[in-house]
Amino acid sequence: MKVVLINGSPRKNWNTHKLLMEAERGAKEAGATTEIIHLFDLKYTDCISCFACKLRGNKTEGVCAVRDDLKPVLERIAEADGVIIGSPVYYGNLTGQALSFINRLLFPVMHYEIDPRTGRPESVLKKEKKCGLIVTMNATEGYYSGHGNALESIAGSIGMVLGSCETLYSCDTYQFTDYSKYYASMWDERHKAEHREKQFPIDLNNAYRMGKRLYENA
Repeated sequence: MKVVLINGSPRKNWNTHKLLMEAERGAKEAGATTEIIHLFDLKYTDCISCFACKLRGNKTEGVCAVRDDLKPVLERIAEADGVIIGSPVYYGNLTGQALSFINRLLFPVMHYEIDPRTGRPESVLKKEKKCGLIVTMNATEGYYSGHGNALESIAGSIGMVLGSCETLYSCDTYQFTDYSKYYASMWDERHKAEHREKQFPIDLNNAYRMGKRLYENA
């Protein structure tokens, strides 16, 4: 089994990436082969509405036809059994890179034809995938609840198109190593440090378990 992990954060070795590494460790220990891809290392565009994936007789096989740095990544995901996407929250949603990636990942899989057996759009998915969405945010859980619909809608779309998707939210995250250097007085650094020491290890363990479950349930 192959699991591809997608880092939609510009930061490496920080909250989102660390959670993805734990998810990778769980998948590896369960027996999967894994790969982490950093979207901010790639040059690519959002969906350009070329509709090559919707042409009758097309040969895209569910992979976006646009040729850029994302195309080989999408090809590897098409062959994978699972995918875990991680992203911080920017103004109530995922990063632009993560959203563009998801558009390019999902749109080519669906045809504008209804499958009479299921009543849902026809899919050219080679095989169903077990998916996960890991979301990190500076805001607290109470603040997150006001933005939950957008994030859950994304997870729902991933699950609908690819097979299934579970979510993990890591809230009230620690953003800086020294808050005094930044315009950030609205945040209580002491609280942030205490929350990170207490809660983040729990979040890491949950990410590990997510990666392990993806392998076991595939």
